[in-house]
Amino acid sequence: MCFILKDVLNETLLSLTFFLYHLQFSWAFQTQLFPLLHNNRQYLSLQCQLLGMNCAKPTDFTFSFKGFSRRGGDTDVHCHGWGLLFYEGKGIRCFHDPEPCSSSPIADFVSNHPLRTYNMISHIRYATVGEVALENVHPFHREMWGIQWSFAHNGDVPMFKLNPGEELPFLGQMKGENIYNPVGDTDSEKIFCAILNAIKAKFKSLPSMPILYDYLKKLLNEIVIYDNEGTILNFILGCGEHISFAYSWPGSRPGSNVWNGLHYVVREPPFQQAGLTDCDYEIDFAKFAGDGDRVAVIATKPLTLNEPWVEFDRGQLILFDQGKPHLAPVDCFDVEKAGHGLRSDCIQPAKILEEDRRRFEFSKRSIFSGAGI
Repeated sequence: MCFILKDVLNETLLSLTFFLYHLQFSWAFQTQLFPLLHNNRQYLSLQCQLLGMNCAKPTDFTFSFKGFSRRGGDTDVHCHGWGLLFYEGKGIRCFHDPEPCSSSPIADFVSNHPLRTYNMISHIRYATVGEVALENVHPFHREMWGIQWSFAHNGDVPMFKLNPGEELPFLGQMKGENIYNPVGDTDSEKIFCAILNAIKAKFKSLPSMPILYDYLKKLLNEIVIYDNEGTILNFILGCGEHISFAYSWPGSRPGSNVWNGLHYVVREPPFQQAGLTDCDYEIDFAKFAGDGDRVAVIATKPLTLNEPWVEFDRGQLILFDQGKPHLAPVDCFDVEKAGHGLRSDCIQPAKILEEDRRRFEFSKRSIFSGAGI
């Protein structure tokens, strides 16, 4: 009798877990009271996942997105919506869906139709802050200075756990107006709006990429210092057709064994074959890519088994342009040289780039390089 009761109890608990999962029951009930069972694996206090791609030439993202999309309810449990945004000239194209990515007809369409871009961001959501609703689906986007900015986030940021009606905290030393405000109720969108408000208050002309990198890093330090141990902050920030910033302050939520960080890989000549971790699919990039191609792929967890993925250091900010990672402000002058800095018909750029060069001792580095040192 005891064995029969035990079996009945186990079956009942298993049925209840799947019942809650498929009904997308209250996120708080799922994550705080029950570990979620999915495909015979147990998860607790999960986070969302990110995907980004930055390219030297317009490139389609079907391969990476095909594997990434399976994590949205099939090989992983991020079933509370998904979004994808890519740049097309000065404009953007967006797909947002509050349904699981792995079973979404829209995601299936995107996975099987090559759409080419220099810059792409995607996100699959596991709701920890905010309702399961379309307005809470990443990536978020706003216009500032006539430039389309976009943002997707993974983590848990105590500084932005605000009560309804509470005003956004203002970042940086230059106080201004909260021009940008969230539409939904995620901490992610609040972070994005606060960053844009701080940048707009700071600069009256378009900053060069080294200056923007330097100031953005200061803003992120301010967010992290608010709660060093409790903060998990991973994001991708698009700044127009060519540029993406990616940042990682990794960690695990209390009681969780799920590590939330960021990784990246650069695919460049000589191209090799790669296979996805989340489905049985391989591609030989050498058959499709040429000498001028280069692609940086950013992801929460590596998407392939046989490529040299690099994990972000704690607190590392990287600017990606033309598929290249730029690790410090001084490296970002190469972006300006390529003509990929901020460009707008609404606001003028800073007039003297040489002042920025001197600030970051760029001229000294150039002299040494020319002397063969």
